Amino acid sequence: MDFIQIENESRQILEELIKKAKVKVGDSLVVGCSTSEVAGENIGTSSSADIAQAILVGMMPVINKNQLRLVAQCCEHLNRALIVESEFAQKLGFEIVNVIPKLKAGGAFATACWKMFNNPVALETIKVNFGIDIGGTLIGMHIKPTVVPVKLTIGKVGKARVICARSRPKFIGGKRAEYNEDLM
Repeated sequence: MDFIQIENESRQILEELIKKAKVKVGDSLVVGCSTSEVAGENIGTSSSADIAQAILVGMMPVINKNQLRLVAQCCEHLNRALIVESEFAQKLGFEIVNVIPKLKAGGAFATACWKMFNNPVALETIKVNFGIDIGGTLIGMHIKPTVVPVKLTIGKVGKARVICARSRPKFIGGKRAEYNEDLM
């Protein structure tokens, strides 16, 4: 496995998504990641801490530069719980749940984030502005309505397909309404 390539692909995907998704300083980004899929295996069969670390190494400089809040989605074994920094959860009044992700119950990426965060906690639910789904982990439930797919020039990390999305405000008012182009 080429970890430098995984770092570079992860970084490039996030940089392009930030440009195309109209991301603002302080926005929250959900990342769902199957390291098994990145390695070319079936989701949930070959979790890799090394692959998760490579993805984080690629993304964190971009996250820090753009002052984003990283939200790591756990796997289905933890009902797609979310790992965030405690300060973020408390500031916004999120209900914290008691679980710690691990390689085979939570996933490698969420586990890597748990280890990297200063004071990690788990949440059961959140609604964020945009996200990256690496390997078909189904992040859509964590993005604010209305979810809009974002097509990127890079479509894979390793062997895993990547799908990105952002939210936009709902259109209301019908055909006579006028809309703010900056919010589309």
